[in-house]
Amino acid sequence: MLLDTASLYFRAFFGVPDTMKAADGTPTNAVRGLLDFIARLTENHRPTHLVACWDDNWRPSWRVALIPSYKAQRVEFVTPKGEQVEDVPDRLEVQVPYIRACLEALGIAIVGAADHEADDVIGTLSHQAKMPVDVVTGDRDLFQLIDDSRGIRIVYTAARGVGRAEVYDEKALLAKYDVPANRYADFATLRGDASDGLPGVKGIGEKTAASLVTAYGDLDAIRAAAAEASTPMSPSVKRKILEASDYLDVAPKVVAVAKDAPVGKFDATIPSEVKDPERWLDLVELLELGGSAQRVMNALNLGPKA
Repeated sequence: MLLDTASLYFRAFFGVPDTMKAADGTPTNAVRGLLDFIARLTENHRPTHLVACWDDNWRPSWRVALIPSYKAQRVEFVTPKGEQVEDVPDRLEVQVPYIRACLEALGIAIVGAADHEADDVIGTLSHQAKMPVDVVTGDRDLFQLIDDSRGIRIVYTAARGVGRAEVYDEKALLAKYDVPANRYADFATLRGDASDGLPGVKGIGEKTAASLVTAYGDLDAIRAAAAEASTPMSPSVKRKILEASDYLDVAPKVVAVAKDAPVGKFDATIPSEVKDPERWLDLVELLELGGSAQRVMNALNLGPKA
């Protein structure tokens, strides 16, 4: 099970009451919410391996070089050293180090990759996996990873939350978007995504993008059809695709999830005991994690053994 960690702790922050806080006033709703999510997910799906995939760089330079608008609306400010700081609510930002500390103390693998997003870590680990994979995310970009032949599914949290997450395989994806999983990235490139600063092809919406993928196949075939006078594609759609040629030259690399991110070596096996009991107990006491701490330990079977 690969967790899109930031997607989950953002959902926890906005979904769990912000009245949850430690005695010193430190907000804890995202920490507690994420632990509860992990407990629910492991109870429902019973993974043998678990990875918290991390954004070592939420806006990789190589994607920005290709499309400067990529996630530009999320930049809060740039440091004197040129580092781009994401616009994150203060009450969430203070919790992120605690989230990481809790995961580390429990012994859950945290994996990031230099100049790559968590999506790329997930793509790489899915590509390398020798076993079925459930990817837990609220990001539909990761639908491109679905592969029934390898048992790669998406546990999608955006629509109905973690407790009632929708599980997408190839059949479910086709029913939802009318595109096959291996063409989802082409479809997404055409459609664009305003939340990520990806403009898409102007005037091409979701339905038209799906129909183009169905009729012609991948982006190269769609662009070739647009350039050919005899194809039955409508003149207005041809014009829109041809006018977007500069965008279509670079967007596929931005939209595609990397499968070769430098993830290094790690042990993804769910631990048989808390890795750092002293640190874990300190965090539980400091943040007053209470039932959330107990639930995640029970779900991971990290409590005292008989």
